[in-house]
Amino acid sequence: MDPVLEQRPIEERLADLESRLAHHERMAEEMSEVIFAQGQTIDRLTAQLKRMRDRVEAAEYAIASPQDDRPPPHY
Repeated sequence: MDPVLEQRPIEERLADLESRLAHHERMAEEMSEVIFAQGQTIDRLTAQLKRMRDRVEAAEYAIASPQDDRPPPHY
């Protein structure tokens, strides 16, 4: 352990540790909120992508020509 740290009074070292712990707890809470918001954004974007995919598939089906249903000439 650092000799300078060992010379500081226990109360001062404890206060420093408590301050660091509070800072880390606050950071963890903020990161949790960010992760939650990102999860919501991912869910929303996934739903939008599914709707877009469904619309593209529907549009492709709507513009498919009736010739696509006929078998090739070699049948």
